[in-house]
Amino acid sequence: MSRIEARRDEDTAVTGNLVDRLLTGLPADAVLTDPDVTVSYANDMASFCPAGTPAVVVLPRTVEQVQHVMRIATELRVPVVPQGARTGLSGAANASDGCIVLSLTRMDRILEINPVDRIAVVEPGVVNATLSRAVNELGLYYPPDPSSWEMCTIGGNIGTASGGLCCVKYGVTAEYVLGLEVVLADGRLMSTGRRTAKGVAGYDLTRLFVGSEGSLGIVVQAVLGLRPKPPEQLVLAAEFASGAAACDAVCKIMEGGHVPSLLELMDRTTVKAVNDLAHMGLPETTEALLLAAFDTTDPAADLAALGALCEAAGATQVVPADDAAESELLLQARRLSLTALEAVKGTTMIDDVCVPRSRLGELLEGTERIAEKHGLTIGVVAHAGDGNTHPTVCFDAADPDESRRARESFEEIMALGLELGGTITGEHGVGVLKKEWLAREIGPVGVEMQRAVKGVFDPLGILNPGKLF
Repeated sequence: MSRIEARRDEDTAVTGNLVDRLLTGLPADAVLTDPDVTVSYANDMASFCPAGTPAVVVLPRTVEQVQHVMRIATELRVPVVPQGARTGLSGAANASDGCIVLSLTRMDRILEINPVDRIAVVEPGVVNATLSRAVNELGLYYPPDPSSWEMCTIGGNIGTASGGLCCVKYGVTAEYVLGLEVVLADGRLMSTGRRTAKGVAGYDLTRLFVGSEGSLGIVVQAVLGLRPKPPEQLVLAAEFASGAAACDAVCKIMEGGHVPSLLELMDRTTVKAVNDLAHMGLPETTEALLLAAFDTTDPAADLAALGALCEAAGATQVVPADDAAESELLLQARRLSLTALEAVKGTTMIDDVCVPRSRLGELLEGTERIAEKHGLTIGVVAHAGDGNTHPTVCFDAADPDESRRARESFEEIMALGLELGGTITGEHGVGVLKKEWLAREIGPVGVEMQRAVKGVFDPLGILNPGKLF
């Protein structure tokens, strides 16, 4: 028998033992071993991120089943990669060779909605849009709304500390996670946080888990803060002859103390891509399209004041929506942006650089220079009110040279963001894609401290290995 054959037999024996042990505490339909099936769980939606081959995919329905998986993984020293809907854009959910993929999508119950305490208690597999609609029926509102909200799960949102279109007024996921139930690497169950409106008992371990990308523990339940449902928002579209003018308008809006519920920017490349995909009739003559919304008691008056600021900044046309239906059409155009840009060349690399609002114009100008330098199409869509941009590099993955230039431009945009006092990720996370860049941003001491924290929660290094650092 050759050495390769012997190793293959050894791997098969290890996998067989692992599966047998998992089946002692899991139903057969929760343990997937067919390679044609398990390979579909190997990666999320990010480009240029390596993914390994999982040994098995497990789909638990209960906390006890998750605990069982982690106890077996600890005993056998098998890595575990937690997953939600795999809509992430950094490779954080990518499998490693021989791992247990722990898909939490079947843990999808809304356990409680409490209008008095203004909280919802949910399992990690609940889809964002499902929760939003459920609380809306009771006159409540869960603000975080990533563009993938019809697919992404609350557990994934927590893992990546995701944002969304309404962050400019309502903030990001971290601000709505009040408490967690977490299964640790050794299978123990830990509670963090609270159900109360206030609480400062001990270290804030809840915030520590938010954005940890499954590297510290498995979130199996979350207590989420809710708000009263706001009035229906109205949207305004403002066209600009340059990205700089649109960014100047953003600065004037924020400096003037306005609090829009949404303030989004789409550059000319993005507008054209959306029109090509969905035939929405957006104005392709504009260099930058700014979408603003208010969900106040008098949104028309607020939009009028904001429109005046846009005109003062050089807007060539300002068009407020007449009603909620027209507003939703404009928002749909914004939500289609990344899908539309992917259709340009077939593959995209989506940057997630966030800069101070005052430097937003410089980032747009710098991105345009980088696109010209590399001869690439790079569309920019941004949560302009937060300074969080998504420069999206469009390229043909079958063309090695174009792929190389895409990667180089992606990294140059991240470098530009850091130069402007920003961060490499505002909401998509680090995952595999940005590990080297995290080290550049936080420095060696920062990396050392973060590794030390991981060592406390995961001393064997089995939770989502190879991610973050």
